[in-house]
Amino acid sequence: MKDKLIAYDERMSRVCDYVNRHLNDTLTLETLSDVAALSKYHFHRLFKAHIGMSVINFLQLARLKRASFRLAFEKDIRIIDIAFEAGFESPEAFARAFKRTFDQSPSEFRAKPQWPEWHKRFEYQTQIEGAVQMDVNKQMDLTKQLDVKVVDFETTKVALLEHHGSPDRVLETAGRFILWRKETGLSPVKSSKTFGIPYSDPNTTEPEHFRWDVCGSIREDVPPNEYGVKTGVIPGGRCAVVRHKGSHDTLEQSIYYVYRQWLPDSGEEVRDYPCFFHYLNFIHEVDECDLLTDIYFPLK
Repeated sequence: MKDKLIAYDERMSRVCDYVNRHLNDTLTLETLSDVAALSKYHFHRLFKAHIGMSVINFLQLARLKRASFRLAFEKDIRIIDIAFEAGFESPEAFARAFKRTFDQSPSEFRAKPQWPEWHKRFEYQTQIEGAVQMDVNKQMDLTKQLDVKVVDFETTKVALLEHHGSPDRVLETAGRFILWRKETGLSPVKSSKTFGIPYSDPNTTEPEHFRWDVCGSIREDVPPNEYGVKTGVIPGGRCAVVRHKGSHDTLEQSIYYVYRQWLPDSGEEVRDYPCFFHYLNFIHEVDECDLLTDIYFPLK
């Protein structure tokens, strides 16, 4: 029975991935049922049973998720244009749906996003232990084609802003760092590199002990400022690096692959510095499925 449930969960997960990759397309019941390899007469009920919401609601939530990033990080895009991109016929309909979903109007969210509450809207669960279940071997099957390389990472001076506290508030810190970048021009996003440094696993660390640094490469030291941004250094040296494609929510799959499989097989050892991320593009620029992130693992 459990194996059958897992098989259905994997089909529904495939549909969710397809939706996220085709947010601008017209997605019909026939198309999505074909992705799930299920009869269209049963698909919509099976989807709701496993994901906890209708496929129409899931699609709208996915589009509203993208819209929320546009609102928070692309201040120059008009709300009416974000509404049309999200598939709404009018900004009024968009505003109603957005407020119903996130308890903030689009303009309120743009001014001050309530990220912890926002995160809760995406905690939909499946029937098996509350999530799509995959054992370690299946996780490795999904990631076995990852290309891990050993490179020499150059010591990089960075401007950094420390985040201390719940991972659900990381985007608040990222937003402040973006404002500092725009105001000072000391680490232009288009011509500088952007890094994230998690000092522990957010899944196993108490929120009050979690630290994450958002960084941008710089040439000059950071002068005193009201944002709390300061000068730091990412040390150079040998690193294993792997390119992760897709949502930042699934970064741990690539991370665990390196720790569980590549590292023991390679004979390499990690040194005393956390793994870190180099963000090659950003969630407000591309759809979640098109995100590219290089993950570095400092080696001895």
